[in-house]
Amino acid sequence: MTIRSTPWPDGTPTWVDLGTDDVEAAKAFYTSLFGWDYLSGGQESGGYLLAQIDGKAVAGIGPKQDAQMPTVWTTYIGSSDVDASAQAVLAAGGQLLAPPFDVMDSGRMAVAVDTVGAVFGIWQAGSHIGSERVNEHGALCWNELHTRDDDAAKEFYTAVFGYQYNDISSEGFTYATLRRADDASEVGGIQKDTQLAEGMPNYWLTWFAANDVDATTATAGELGATVLMPAMDSAFGRMSIVQAPQGEIFGLITIPSE
Repeated sequence: MTIRSTPWPDGTPTWVDLGTDDVEAAKAFYTSLFGWDYLSGGQESGGYLLAQIDGKAVAGIGPKQDAQMPTVWTTYIGSSDVDASAQAVLAAGGQLLAPPFDVMDSGRMAVAVDTVGAVFGIWQAGSHIGSERVNEHGALCWNELHTRDDDAAKEFYTAVFGYQYNDISSEGFTYATLRRADDASEVGGIQKDTQLAEGMPNYWLTWFAANDVDATTATAGELGATVLMPAMDSAFGRMSIVQAPQGEIFGLITIPSE
């Protein structure tokens, strides 16, 4: 478990949020699954909620800004200068769905599309640093890009965030971890996903830690989720992938060791 009160270093996946058609249904699902409580951002936030564990923020849930958009968990990568990061996105061949804007006093953000078509956010901390608790049951513990073109993705994210990569591929598995520019800490991953269905976009997958992956996966199913990958052992711990009732996909994995 990690508790943090200061902004995360640049290049760290620091926050995830869910845009959904039915906020109340999402609240009920994740409360039952992870025990989350919620703090309202007030009327100015447009119905946005901070999901919390013991009073510390772990994720966001809010209504979709566009009803035509899919219901997904969005990964936000930390930046001390979101305007500069947004310009780097454009220079590297990406696009901006939402140019940088202030979110009250919480921070400043942008929403971008990389050169392989995956959507991600950029977050510059104000009063809200992003995740205040990570690496514990019901909290964020990993983010990874699933893409058909990992080489193009690596080139893009190096240009924007200065990442280096540690190739941990094995037979039938092409994967590299993202190493943060300032200290080479491993903060995420890029997987060449040969199983992406035709027409499905490349995407960032959010992983939440679980005390008991099998039990949490079973609970998700009882709550109406679809189990896309049953609980299985891996070199990184026991893991599963589920799709919640409103369509968002996320992973569950054994709590990482310190």
